[in-house]
Amino acid sequence: MDTYLRILGYVKPYWKHLIVTFVFTILFAVLSGASIYLTIPLLDTLFQESSGEDLATNQSTSIEETAGIIPDFLQNIKEEITTSFNNYILSGERTDVLVKICILIVAAFLLKNIFGYLQAYFMAYVEFGAMRDLRDKAYMHLNKLSLGYFKNERVGNLISKFTNDVNVVQASISATFSNLIKEPMTLLVFFGIALSISWQLTILAVLIVPISTFVIVWIGQKLRLQSEVLQSKLADITSVLQESISGVKVVKAFGMENYENKKFMEETTSYFKLALKIVRTRNSSSPITEILSVIIGAIIIYYGGLLVLVENTISASQFMGFLIAIFQMMPPIKALGGVNNRIQEASAAADRIFLIMDSEPTIKNIDGAQELLEFKRDIRFDSVSFNYEESNEAVLNNVTFKINKGEILALVGPSGGGKSTLVDLVPRFYDPTDGSILIDGVDIRDIKLNSLRKKMGIVTQETFLFNGSVKQNIAYGLDDYPFEKIIDVAKTANAHEFIVQMPQGYDTIVGERGVKLSGGQKQRLTIARALLKNPEIMIFDEATSALDSESEILVQQAIERLMVNRTTFVIAHRLSTIRNATKILVIDKGKITQMGTHEELIEDANGLYKKLYAMQFRDHELEMKTHPG
Repeated sequence: MDTYLRILGYVKPYWKHLIVTFVFTILFAVLSGASIYLTIPLLDTLFQESSGEDLATNQSTSIEETAGIIPDFLQNIKEEITTSFNNYILSGERTDVLVKICILIVAAFLLKNIFGYLQAYFMAYVEFGAMRDLRDKAYMHLNKLSLGYFKNERVGNLISKFTNDVNVVQASISATFSNLIKEPMTLLVFFGIALSISWQLTILAVLIVPISTFVIVWIGQKLRLQSEVLQSKLADITSVLQESISGVKVVKAFGMENYENKKFMEETTSYFKLALKIVRTRNSSSPITEILSVIIGAIIIYYGGLLVLVENTISASQFMGFLIAIFQMMPPIKALGGVNNRIQEASAAADRIFLIMDSEPTIKNIDGAQELLEFKRDIRFDSVSFNYEESNEAVLNNVTFKINKGEILALVGPSGGGKSTLVDLVPRFYDPTDGSILIDGVDIRDIKLNSLRKKMGIVTQETFLFNGSVKQNIAYGLDDYPFEKIIDVAKTANAHEFIVQMPQGYDTIVGERGVKLSGGQKQRLTIARALLKNPEIMIFDEATSALDSESEILVQQAIERLMVNRTTFVIAHRLSTIRNATKILVIDKGKITQMGTHEELIEDANGLYKKLYAMQFRDHELEMKTHPG
């Protein structure tokens, strides 16, 4: 229940709309009761030979029946309403009374439906508004979470929480919050009608109705457990689908369509079985409640028949009115029974959403964090060690070095040595396990994250473009940016020429993840994006390693332009980048094994750098012989 109360916290800002909903609900319930209550004088008028005055007398007999049962002030109100009704509606000939009652019935049903529509509209406003706020808050919190969180989460699972789970919660607000207002009010009105006709019959109904409560609660608890499993299985389907679509080229290259089909069908079959199980449980609630209602109704009909035929305490028309009122109470009772089921389902779905929102980002601003207004001198790693939470093995071990402003620092070494992890620590994608990283002598953990990352531009091997236009991808997050500036950075990034040859030029849609572009084209757009940001610190993480020779040359030229007058970390791939670096770090198994310029390191015949350089040079020579152009 705590989970559902938390859901209702998102409804709280819409209290004004809820008050309006409540008012329209009261009017809807009252008019629903009035439209039913009018059947009593209608039946009397149609099936009795008495005059309007006699009908008025018949309508007054039940007042004495309820004396002592209903409080005096309510009894007085009832008498006044009855007297007024008798004087103005039930007076005159039977045909006149019939006309008046018909007009009242039409008016009651018309107004009831108008108020029902307005109640539903304002309730929908609350429902959709609350779920919009929940989605927005969850999404904003998701963006605050550190990279480590996403390493342990499947993308499909996260998408499922924002779509399927939120939809379940949204449906519950519509079904529960509306019902928790409308159905109790409707019950109260019809209960009042029933009580005003016969307190004996009403007490009987009240005593035997709660029998169904135990069954309803039991079904609701079972539904919650099944809903949790069902939502989890739907997330698995989404994950498999997302992975197979993202890796479609690999699937086709390895001829694994049948394997993926089998994997997907296993998940959908499992979901199918679970869905049927929960449908059986959910659908059993309605017929069980209805059967119990019919049994209760039969008991009431028998006892009421005795009151009409034997004791003569109520008239046949009043008993019919009572039956209609009692059976009008059954749909609200069934709806309220379903409320518990909906709450259980919504709570199960909300638990998965709140699991995101309750996850604390491991990388966040500390209290009193300061702005990095200007980068002046240097960046220093001081005895930095790092290991991922899920592993006790150190990825970096006691790394110490310094890079001055404007210098180019190249990182080389075997794959898996810790180069990418090292550059990921600079923008605080992760924090060191031990040691510290300082900018101008200030620990970067004491600097506001946004302020720190504004100073940096990052270009990685894994380029990512959004499904928008070329212009939007270059000016990512910058609204109304001067188009001339976008063209300038595109030219600098060697991208302008291929952009203008595209069908719509800078307005061409690049497709999801830039699927319509080649690897070299995508990389040049990401460089243009970084250029437009004009960062003081640049990080290149093997930005050209996945490109062909021609694309690599164009991208490398753009990178060299981007590095001018900037402090640069580059995980080197191309020989010229290594030669031009101010300082080179050789990293192997998380440690700095060599440090110096290209000339200094190449002289160490036994050093790792010499071996790596020789291998790259040999590969380069071989490529030049194979492709001399």
